[in-house]
Amino acid sequence: MNTVISIKVDKDVKEAAQEVAKSAGLTLSSLVNAYLRQVVATRRIELYAPEPMTPHLEKLVAEVEFELNAGKASKPFENVDDFLADLKQ
Repeated sequence: MNTVISIKVDKDVKEAAQEVAKSAGLTLSSLVNAYLRQVVATRRIELYAPEPMTPHLEKLVAEVEFELNAGKASKPFENVDDFLADLKQ
């Protein structure tokens, strides 16, 4: 027997979730139903909300990418001894 759940969701989130579900050949209802079944089966609630990068972190990533592209990054090492020897040069 099915039942109806009424929830409030941000309009943009609902539309984006519907798009994701549709791309997988699912309805939003079936996606929510599958997640709820997973919660019941595992007794776990797993949520993922990526945090946006801060301007400081974006700057650090840009610096690392620049160093990689300029060939300024260290080479890969096979073992710790080779790595330490390279640091001493």
